[in-house]
Amino acid sequence: MISKCLIAAALLAALPAAAKVQVTGELQRWHRVTLTFDGPQTAEDGRPNPFRDYRLTVTFTHAASGKAYTVAGFYAADGNAAETSATAGNKWRAHFTPTAEGEWRFTASFRAGADVALDVTPAAGKPAAGDGEKGSFRVRASDKSGNDHRAHGLLEYTGAHHLRFAGSGKYFLKAGADSPENFLAYDEFDGTYDSDADSGSYKQVGPFIHKYGPHVADWRAGDPAWRGGKGKGIIGALNNLASQGVNSVYFLTYNLDGGDGRDTWPWTKPDLRDRFDSSKLDQWEIVFSHMDRLGMQLHVVTQETENDRALGGGAGLNPIRKLYLRELAARFSHHLALVWNLGEENNTPDPDRKEIARWIRAHDPYRHPTTVHTHNNRQLTFYNGLLGDPFFEATSIQGDMRNYNRDAIELRKRSAEAGRKWAIFGDEQPPANTGVVPDANDPAH
Repeated sequence: MISKCLIAAALLAALPAAAKVQVTGELQRWHRVTLTFDGPQTAEDGRPNPFRDYRLTVTFTHAASGKAYTVAGFYAADGNAAETSATAGNKWRAHFTPTAEGEWRFTASFRAGADVALDVTPAAGKPAAGDGEKGSFRVRASDKSGNDHRAHGLLEYTGAHHLRFAGSGKYFLKAGADSPENFLAYDEFDGTYDSDADSGSYKQVGPFIHKYGPHVADWRAGDPAWRGGKGKGIIGALNNLASQGVNSVYFLTYNLDGGDGRDTWPWTKPDLRDRFDSSKLDQWEIVFSHMDRLGMQLHVVTQETENDRALGGGAGLNPIRKLYLRELAARFSHHLALVWNLGEENNTPDPDRKEIARWIRAHDPYRHPTTVHTHNNRQLTFYNGLLGDPFFEATSIQGDMRNYNRDAIELRKRSAEAGRKWAIFGDEQPPANTGVVPDANDPAH
């Protein structure tokens, strides 16, 4: 095992003399602004580990109001990995969504040290190149309209039973199924395939990889793609869903270790848990940005019932789970409509759920709502230990559709009595092989 002293020495030796920062984006309110830093030259498999042993954070402050957001950064390989599939480079990146017009100022904190990414203490580790880098940019009003989330702003929890867009003030009524859970198991994402690394009852399940072939025809000129035209199937599928009024997509980001599909993960290999695939995650970002344009919420499900005690060797907030959730927040929390779901049919004890939710909130400056998915028809007892907690804002119910109205009324009442009104979301109904059939009765009746 490499000692912490040797890692620290290697980090100091690797630091370049100076760092530069590039500001890119449309520089409009509610639009993504990206800062890209020239930092240490390294690789996804480099030593020191660029994901554990460096920590980039950037604080953005609105000059007029003083409102500040501290954003987690990430290693970005060559800065164009979605197109190049690069695994090495000297680019480090932070995505930010400005919530107001006018001048924004930024200050970077870039620290180096063994496992510094797992430490939220500002002074942890040693300064790396770019630490203290400052700059500013000016933001104008958004030019978007229609369903595009950039016309409406950040979807927020405001203490009421419905989420509301901060820009337009409109309330959000979710319309979207929780299938397919492995939406991101798409054959044109880099490093995506059926893994045989698992053992257990699901090893014999057939390949679940998606091509979305019929939806290539739904891709439109001007829509995104990557690497010479890849991605048209999944982008077309989203176009089709949006045309039917769907405004939320529920998807897993990890289904290894006994999961249903063993085909969705953010890491470079299915047997690694602390090295992230820069090109795959950049391609996910292309898809998620298109969802913003279509007006579709990202319902991010971080694990499932079969593996919720597997990541890092336990159910709690261990170092591997910390690293995984930090990377997700760093790369994707800037999206305007996002819900963090701590797990499908989740078995994690309530004290661990609270600690995990607190860790996500520490790395998500936009305070996106957090929920956790129930086992079937257990919703009236499942949330008893979470109601009123400051880091939970919504349900994710699995249960018989005929009970949805009753359960929504009861859980609204209980959450209000606990002092924190929740948004009540019903996400799944049995049977699994059909879900909601086309002629089903409205679950509100």
